Amino acid sequence: GACGLRRRLFQELLNASREKLGVAESMLADERDRMATVQGEEQDFKEMIESEYRIRFQLMVEEMNFQSLEGCVFNLNVRENGLNQLMEFATELKEKSQETLQRLNVLGKENMNKLKESEVRLSEQICGLQRITAELEKKCGDYTLALLQLRMAINKTRWVSESLLRQCLEPAQITDLSLCLVTGMSRMLNILQRAVTLDPKTAHPCLVLSEDLRSVSLRNVQQDIPGSPGRFVFGATVLGVEGFTSGRHYWEVDVEKATKWQLGISEDSASSDGDLPAASRDKFLLTGSVMGTDYTFWVFPPLKRVFLRGEQMHKVGVFLDREYGQVAFYDVTNRSLIYNFSSLAFRGAVRPIFSLCIPSGGTSSDSLSICFPHVSPCDVNVSP
Repeated sequence: GACGLRRRLFQELLNASREKLGVAESMLADERDRMATVQGEEQDFKEMIESEYRIRFQLMVEEMNFQSLEGCVFNLNVRENGLNQLMEFATELKEKSQETLQRLNVLGKENMNKLKESEVRLSEQICGLQRITAELEKKCGDYTLALLQLRMAINKTRWVSESLLRQCLEPAQITDLSLCLVTGMSRMLNILQRAVTLDPKTAHPCLVLSEDLRSVSLRNVQQDIPGSPGRFVFGATVLGVEGFTSGRHYWEVDVEKATKWQLGISEDSASSDGDLPAASRDKFLLTGSVMGTDYTFWVFPPLKRVFLRGEQMHKVGVFLDREYGQVAFYDVTNRSLIYNFSSLAFRGAVRPIFSLCIPSGGTSSDSLSICFPHVSPCDVNVSP
């Protein structure tokens, strides 16, 4: 009868309340996880910013020494002017670094405040839902409740429950820390740019290398080629011929004709003779992927998303510093830092690595091309 109908109504409210409570508790756990993630990302970003500006100053010092050795500085007055420029550059670089870090701190605090407010809001909602759930559970089990009391309880509990259940649960809208873009690139990178070439002995059978060994593209049919200890067999990957055991090195790659690519360095951690199995190499990678007009970027290790704003990336610069244990990736077109790895400890030879994605079906015309060095040593001036 009517009493049974009301009990069913209570049960429905109770089930909905329990469901909403579970959602709220799950969201609260997610928000707390995001707090830890944001704090970790902020710290990583700080280290990346400090590392980038530190290496820029070191490159500027090296640039001054390079100009002197190449005869681009002819007298003491010019040399003194160069040193003055270097001091001005150091001051400006420090100001830029502090400005970027300050912007990062502001964004970080804003995000944490948003997440804390979300945590408080969700905690309050969970407490309200817990009270409603407990009250509903009590009333659903109280079969001796008088009809009048039951009607009054239904009206009150239903109004409060539905009011809570109608509230929209949304996670905090936090700001992407990549807004703190590190712009500019050292001109010294042009001097350090290497004429990297591809090593056919390491190329996956589905890859085709150009005659000058500077471009790689996908072949729709896998080639029948002899095996090699260093050949990649699981991914469409090829290494550069050059193995760097010391110094600083830079190369640029045109990625405009690839929908999914991977660039970086591969270290022969246990051997430097080039015969180390491909799967055994230590790698530091940047991955780019295009789907329609959407572009996504990831770095590894560890695997994590890099949020970049702007148009399609055309050229990527890769910088390796053996001495300071750094690998950096740059958007050459926009002249900005994508990501850098720092404090790395290299043991073996380090070689450039290039990868494309084998399509699961159909054909692909994806290709990557290594850019030619394009600078005259004395054309480089001291500037940020």
